[in-house]
Amino acid sequence: MQTSKITRIAVIALVLLFLILSVISCSTHTHTATQTTTGKKIPPGQAKKASGSKSAKQYAPGQQKKR
Repeated sequence: MQTSKITRIAVIALVLLFLILSVISCSTHTHTATQTTTGKKIPPGQAKKASGSKSAKQYAPGQQKKR
């Protein structure tokens, strides 16, 4: 009788250990939107949205003064 009680406790402990390790090993990955470094420019409207401006005119290539 004593061995079955010890065996039952050991099985419960192993199941709990397995569950705890399963929960701990879970991980989540978050991806953030970053501008690509391949030289692609974002459209003027998207740049306007990112900066919070009211006009996209300053982001359009034809609307900028040459220096």
